[in-house]
Amino acid sequence: MAETVTNWAGNIAYTAKEVHRPRTPDALRSLVAGSERVRVLGSGHSFNTLAEPGAEGVLVSLAALPAEVDVDTAARTVRVGGGVTYAELARRVHAEGLALPNMASLPHISVAGSVATGTHGSGVANGPLAASVREVELVTADGSVVTIGRGDPRFDGAVTSLGALGVVAALVLELEPGYEVEQHVFTELPLQGLDYETVAAAAYSVSLFTDFAAPGFRQVWLKRRTDQPLAAFPWAAPATVPLHPVPGMPARNCTEQLGVPGPWHERLPHFRPEFTPSSGAELQSEYLLPRARALDALHALDAIRDAVAPVLRVCEVRAVAADAQWLSPAYRRDSVALHFTWVADTEAVLPVVGRLEEALDAFDPRPHWGKVFTVPPAVLRERFPRIGDFRALARELDPAGKFSNAFVRDVLGG
Repeated sequence: MAETVTNWAGNIAYTAKEVHRPRTPDALRSLVAGSERVRVLGSGHSFNTLAEPGAEGVLVSLAALPAEVDVDTAARTVRVGGGVTYAELARRVHAEGLALPNMASLPHISVAGSVATGTHGSGVANGPLAASVREVELVTADGSVVTIGRGDPRFDGAVTSLGALGVVAALVLELEPGYEVEQHVFTELPLQGLDYETVAAAAYSVSLFTDFAAPGFRQVWLKRRTDQPLAAFPWAAPATVPLHPVPGMPARNCTEQLGVPGPWHERLPHFRPEFTPSSGAELQSEYLLPRARALDALHALDAIRDAVAPVLRVCEVRAVAADAQWLSPAYRRDSVALHFTWVADTEAVLPVVGRLEEALDAFDPRPHWGKVFTVPPAVLRERFPRIGDFRALARELDPAGKFSNAFVRDVLGG
């Protein structure tokens, strides 16, 4: 490959024989039909080999396709093209007086890639981002288009799909009336005596941050919808200046705090779309486990914080409601998500990831598909009970394995 393409973090350099950026839907379909092996890059915010097509495969970016955002105000839906980011989508939806129910920390990531990997925001009543999807449009192996909507028995396998069923050309998402959010940040929440369920339900979206330098949490971010009550938060002191969750990073990169209300899409993410959240010089891991076990898991992590802290930039703890997507890390269980942003040193980080996974093993953790993890494929297949059904769906839609790769084959087995 003459062109060197890496992921966002730069820890993965793809070995595809060709990189393509089709500019029209017809060009995309023709490319897929004429290629032997295809993987889609998305926004590159994946920290493992999920998008790696291999040396004989084709890597496809959808970023050059028309940025389709077609809002149906009467139906409260939006049809969004496969290359569109959440920042682009949110601006267009907001302009029509409508809103998404939730967003991830970064508005920079692609909508299609986010839902395909089980990405989420926060909130005890908020499912992963895939929960808003009503319909998925796939370019399948022969270049034809297959549309799978709710009510189709394949739907719950077709959205969080790891790119293994086809290229996501478009999604239809459900919307709701626009709303405003205010963001309150608190500092130094103790672990001792923590009632996680109460804290997690203190606002529409709640994030806890720690660097594991000491027990407890350095920051708590509460995102309150202004159409919902303002709950008291007596367990930590309110911040008096804007903060960044990663120690040493500038707060100007973050969305507005100190209780100033603003549009949903300018508060639900942690970071402003006009700023790069960081240099990309980091690795990330994330695990979702039953929310009822959250406090036990946090104490298990506290017991190994001396091993974790030296390679950690920040850990974020969020609540995620259960969903029905077969490969969702939140499948059929209300979850707590433990997200780790590591230093950019794979050799130093991987042993700590292994230690972390050992500490969490008793809690049946499911890793985020786009992050760094070392959970063996056989264990993954036990933790995702619908993998067999997804494997059958992949064989139906992609019998020759055009959209598969080593990562997907390891996960699916069989």
